[in-house]
This record gives sequence, structure tokens and C-alpha cells, in this order.
Amino acid sequence: MALALEEGRRAALNGDVPVGALVVKAGAVLASGRNRKTDDPTAHAEILALRAAGLALKSWNLSGCTLYVTVEPCPMCAGALVLARLDRLVYGCGDPRAGACGTLYNIVEDGRLNHRLAVTRGVLEKECADLIRSYFRTKRKAGRRK
Repeated sequence: MALALEEGRRAALNGDVPVGALVVKAGAVLASGRNRKTDDPTAHAEILALRAAGLALKSWNLSGCTLYVTVEPCPMCAGALVLARLDRLVYGCGDPRAGACGTLYNIVEDGRLNHRLAVTRGVLEKECADLIRSYFRTKRKAGRRK
């Protein structure tokens, strides 16, 4: 999770929402991603990390992999995790506005879907929450100055 936090910090340096993600298999980092402001509305850290992991493995099927992400995935990203057949999700802090892995929805553990992930919540929770809170606090202050 410490490496995912570093990705999140890099995103913040670029003016992006500071979310970082890593795909790990057998203890080795296959891919990383961080949120990016682009013309692509799917450029979330999780999606970018999944795409890079698929390229690294030359497969859409990411069985045996774990995704580490600083903030609970949104519905789009949670759906992608299920479709990619990841074994496990580890996230830092919950997302009360868009969390789809236990907070608002629980897509990744929904028994009605054809795949489910094991989920570990709250890893380095304080550090992850502080990073995202600090980013939005700074954005709000900047908005008031205009």
C-alpha cells in the first residue's frame, strides 16, 4: 500500500485526484496506475493499472492478482475488477460518495455476479484518507481565492 500511496502522491503533483493503484502477482508488482485528467473518463488509477497488468500478462484474465488502491473503487472500477477476475482487492480508505466495495454498494462481493474478490479494507487508512482530504482541502481553498 505504501507504493500505491506514492502513486497517489505523484497524481497530486500533476494536479490529479491523488489515487494510486498497483497490481501484484506472487509478490511482484506487475503494474501501477494513478488518476489522470485526460479526455478519457475511464482514466482512474485502477483501470490504468488493470490495463497495464493485462499487457504485462498478455491476458485479460488477472486471476492470481491483487489490486492495492488507496481509495475504495467506484462502481466502474469495481465492475472492472470483477470482469478481470482478480483474486483480491486491498484498499486504504472508504469513499462515502462513490464507494462500490462495501460503502454504497458491494459489487466485488455480490453473489449474483459470476466472480467475487476477497476484500481487505483499511490498510494504511489514515495515510490514504489524509492524502485525499488534503488534496480536496487545498482545492476548496484555491476556489475561494478566485
